[in-house]
Amino acid sequence: MSEAQSFYDLCPLDKKGEPFPFSQLKGKVVIIVNVASKCGFTPQYKQLQELSEKYHDKGVEIIGFPCNQFGRQEPGNAEEIASFCSLNYGVSFPVLKKVDVNGSNADPVYVWLKSKKSGLLGFRGIKWNFEKFLIDREGNVVERYGSITNPTSLEPSIEKLL
Repeated sequence: MSEAQSFYDLCPLDKKGEPFPFSQLKGKVVIIVNVASKCGFTPQYKQLQELSEKYHDKGVEIIGFPCNQFGRQEPGNAEEIASFCSLNYGVSFPVLKKVDVNGSNADPVYVWLKSKKSGLLGFRGIKWNFEKFLIDREGNVVERYGSITNPTSLEPSIEKLL
């Protein structure tokens, strides 16, 4: 699926290994974020959950992709990750299967996202955990935010897209 023509052609796997077709996200504003349980930015789960609670019914979907590529900060299996997210942050948004976001084994979602929006100074790769991609209702990558960007600071951009 690395030859996806649009955001809606992508179909990553959920935490159980089942297809999670992005075609079900048509018409929604989507935030894609690579997450980790043992990172200095892990408390961002709280703000991501707050955004989800505030905007889900208005058409916003947050999708987390656990990744262990940065400092081995997501060592858990799918069950451990789900339990951590639920117990510590009350996460109700989808946290999918653990993936690579860089390198030859990068998940097609991240290959596609990085091809549409480079990071700081044109850098294409993901630099660390909790990078965020904002996708509009038509499946276009509108913005890319670094790890240090607090999720709640995305609210004005989300409001604009709604």
